[in-house]
Amino acid sequence: MDLGSNFLTTTASRLSGYLLSAALLWGGAAQAQMRISPLVIEVEAQRGQAQGVISVTNTSDEAFRARVYAEPFTYDRDTGFAILTSSPTDLTDYLQFSPRELTIPPGVTRRVRLISRFPPSLPEGEYRAVVFTETLNQATDTSGNRVALTARIGTTVYVRQGDLSPNLTVESASWNSEQKQIQLLVRNTGMASVRPVASWTLQQGATVVEKGSIEPTGIVAQSDRYFLLSYPNQDQPVPTSGQYQLTGELIWSEDDEQRKQPFSVELTIPVLQ
Repeated sequence: MDLGSNFLTTTASRLSGYLLSAALLWGGAAQAQMRISPLVIEVEAQRGQAQGVISVTNTSDEAFRARVYAEPFTYDRDTGFAILTSSPTDLTDYLQFSPRELTIPPGVTRRVRLISRFPPSLPEGEYRAVVFTETLNQATDTSGNRVALTARIGTTVYVRQGDLSPNLTVESASWNSEQKQIQLLVRNTGMASVRPVASWTLQQGATVVEKGSIEPTGIVAQSDRYFLLSYPNQDQPVPTSGQYQLTGELIWSEDDEQRKQPFSVELTIPVLQ
């Protein structure tokens, strides 16, 4: 099951930010220094233990040093991926990895081994962390100063203690005035995270206004999150104000089987200024 996303960030001096599938590098050049596989590790603990491997490939023409570390994370209802300072589902206290630092020549792949160990007293549940691989390089800015230049990619790791499943429903549909797009509020009352896709049809009365799909979007256990429909896009007119019906289905994989959850919700498009 594909649960995660590619979290690639770059820092030059005090500049930092979270980007998806891109790097912000000193001088404005977009360049990826490394490739990480897999971007998601999902495993069920057996007798309190689970393990996995992350492959790190140097795709640049220079060797780089990298360090590996983990942080708890979630998917926020409004903003998506977010790093946490603490969480009851934090995996980092039980997670070990080796090596923690590595040097990778150009074109070479190194492996980082992960292992989690749960104490017998740990309650059933899903425990999560994002494991970052971060390069440790230096560059020279336009003033001739040496600055730290780092790029990092995160692998989301989900370890489940017990037989757990997601349980998805679509609660409502609404107009996102900031993004100027339609959004679905999806709730996961289950004990496992999931990354569903969705197909949808927008109707006004008997008239089909638009059809589309939603790319895989992560939602953690016991939470809800807005899914943007990416409609209308820049090339499409904004729908007129009024009452609409939004139908479709959420689709995800569980135990090597495809699961579907149909939905049908009413939508009000307000008078837009």
